[in-house]
Amino acid sequence: MTPRTKEQNEDIRLRRLAQIRKAAADVFLKKGPLLEIRDVAAQAGLGYGTVYHYYSNKGDLLHDLLWDALERAGGWLEAPLEAPLEALLVPPEVPLEAQLKAPLEVLLKVPPEVPLEAQLKAPLEVPRASASGEAPAGGHFGLAAAADTGNSAAADSRSGSRETAAAAELGPAAAAGVRLLQLWAEDHALYLLHKLAGEGFASLPEARSAPLSVAFRREVLAPLAALLETGRAADGAAASGGNAAEPPYRLRRAEMLLAALVGCASLSLRRGKLHEEARDIARFLKL
Repeated sequence: MTPRTKEQNEDIRLRRLAQIRKAAADVFLKKGPLLEIRDVAAQAGLGYGTVYHYYSNKGDLLHDLLWDALERAGGWLEAPLEAPLEALLVPPEVPLEAQLKAPLEVLLKVPPEVPLEAQLKAPLEVPRASASGEAPAGGHFGLAAAADTGNSAAADSRSGSRETAAAAELGPAAAAGVRLLQLWAEDHALYLLHKLAGEGFASLPEARSAPLSVAFRREVLAPLAALLETGRAADGAAASGGNAAEPPYRLRRAEMLLAALVGCASLSLRRGKLHEEARDIARFLKL
């Protein structure tokens, strides 16, 4: 049997780390600080010894998990809000460290010229046409395809009308909130990052929590505050004579928005309904 190369061993190591951290985020959402390494091993489908080889204590695991999530946290803010959700999610087969080293534009794959609210007007998932070309049972292919096309067009029309109406109800702040909630539904480590950031990363020692707080403020809070202020610019300019709010106020507003989203998302996330209920949460918060 041919021995594995150094590159193959490194690839396996990176994949294991990504697998363990993802499992840890899922377990932490269920058990909080009661999380144990054994729980993570069971969630990841790995042996206890395998997980312990990489992380001998949950403090180190949580620390690395949060930093990795922070590296991904600003991506949705740098991409247009109308970009498809799938474009912001890195394929799971890519090793986590490789994701973090790749250029942001490669990971996002978002064309910058797309209009601002287009993502609210189009479904996040587009059904794929059949590649087999087989005729449906009980009918001729041509007639069935024509009927299917008509039904699909009617459904698309109704869906488009609903999405257009929804888009009209949601402003930039609401669109940003919906996008973030949907990302949390797919990436639990991102949700955990925002949740613990609101608590000042109190579950970590100060030597570890302080750098995380500073980085979160720089990479997430400041860009989000700028995005929210941009969305208010048209209305705010008339009311304030064109003077923008001071940065401390903008940051507090971003913190309050994230805290509200985290709290509202908790129940939906536990029920596995966060993606579907994201718009309802945004409307409830009157974003």
